[in-house]
Amino acid sequence: MKRLISLSFIIYHFSFSEAQSWTMQQCMQYAVEHNHEVKRTELELDNYKANRTGAIGRFLPSLDAGIGAQYNFGRAIDPETNGYTDVSTFYNGYSLSVSLPVFDGFSRLHALKVAKASVLMGQSALRQKQDQTALNVMQAFTNVAYYEGLVKMAEEKVEETKLLLRQTRVLEEVGRKIQADVAQVESQQAEADYELIRQQNLLASALLELKKAMAFPIADTLSLEVRREQTPSPSASNSESVAFGLGLAQEHPELLASRYQMQASKHEWHQARASLFPSLSLSAGLNTTYYHTLHSNTGQSFHNQIKNNMGEYIGATLSIPLFNRLQTITSIRKAKNNYQIARENYEQKQLELEKLSREAWQDWQGYQKQAVQMEKKVEADSLAYQLTRRQFEEGLSTAIDLHTTSSQLLNSKATLLQCQLMAMVKERLVRYYQGEIIWE
Repeated sequence: MKRLISLSFIIYHFSFSEAQSWTMQQCMQYAVEHNHEVKRTELELDNYKANRTGAIGRFLPSLDAGIGAQYNFGRAIDPETNGYTDVSTFYNGYSLSVSLPVFDGFSRLHALKVAKASVLMGQSALRQKQDQTALNVMQAFTNVAYYEGLVKMAEEKVEETKLLLRQTRVLEEVGRKIQADVAQVESQQAEADYELIRQQNLLASALLELKKAMAFPIADTLSLEVRREQTPSPSASNSESVAFGLGLAQEHPELLASRYQMQASKHEWHQARASLFPSLSLSAGLNTTYYHTLHSNTGQSFHNQIKNNMGEYIGATLSIPLFNRLQTITSIRKAKNNYQIARENYEQKQLELEKLSREAWQDWQGYQKQAVQMEKKVEADSLAYQLTRRQFEEGLSTAIDLHTTSSQLLNSKATLLQCQLMAMVKERLVRYYQGEIIWE
């Protein structure tokens, strides 16, 4: 019964997967949940959290307990008389100790700040990896949608050339066309068939790339649903701030990761300087022993010996660093350089994101304007093709003229599709640089 239920669930799952049409948003969400790099980044974040827990634990006292046992054979010191003896003796010892660091030049404090900054950096790195995965899927999805559009155009072109070839052959039979016109149209049909096959191969490659980016099973069917929604342009008052990334890219995950890396490097530098200060720690403990001479029934009981041999101690240790062959100075210098490198990386990352934010905005506006103009061009090229085809049927134009206008119309449609898809991509990029989560 369990196997039957499992088999039914698998069949339902696969039938649903094949029947479902995936939107760009669903593809990005699936990729973020299943991408292997994202999962590795999640594990790295868990390591950062474990380091933070360890840094907190360094403020707590350490407690140790020990139990030891040994047999002495031959010449040894009798613990009862404190003299030499040659009998075999069994020793059993117990100890309990506790230690607490009081002052270490604030090394533990800076280590905790490093751990906290590392956790924040790991969270930003995870968000960055998720966003990058979503962007890769978005680009791959756009390529598939583009080639799907080209395949549909190529199919329409094939059907159109077949119809034109039949018409041309009929016109040849009635004497209005010559054999050269038929041959040229046949060449156009062969070219259309070739273009269809080429676009289908490109579509198959793009679909494989999309499945790879999504971590989607390669053998499964993936049907896409392309939604080219018209999004309103941002207001003019907001456009300038978006263009320059002012106040918008500051919370970008890449910038946050670089900022937290700089903070961690700063605290590591301060932690290295803490090695110049003395350290103070307190310790306390107790120990006791039990012994028994083998092959002898005399001696105190276990309970009495544990009680009578009990010893306690308490102490304080002050460690003052004097000279360690310039290792501390070297560590401080390297930590300071690492902090300055992290600061330079942060400033460079901020500049890069501002540039990319402005480029995304400009590209978005440009593709929107290009799409409007290409729509007009497609209408004009369509009208020119229809007129040329009418003239070709009436014998007023050649097959070469018809092929030229047909190719021009096909290129215009492909360019229009590209502009529409790129406008959609750039619009999401603008929102991405504004700090929005584009895959949710």
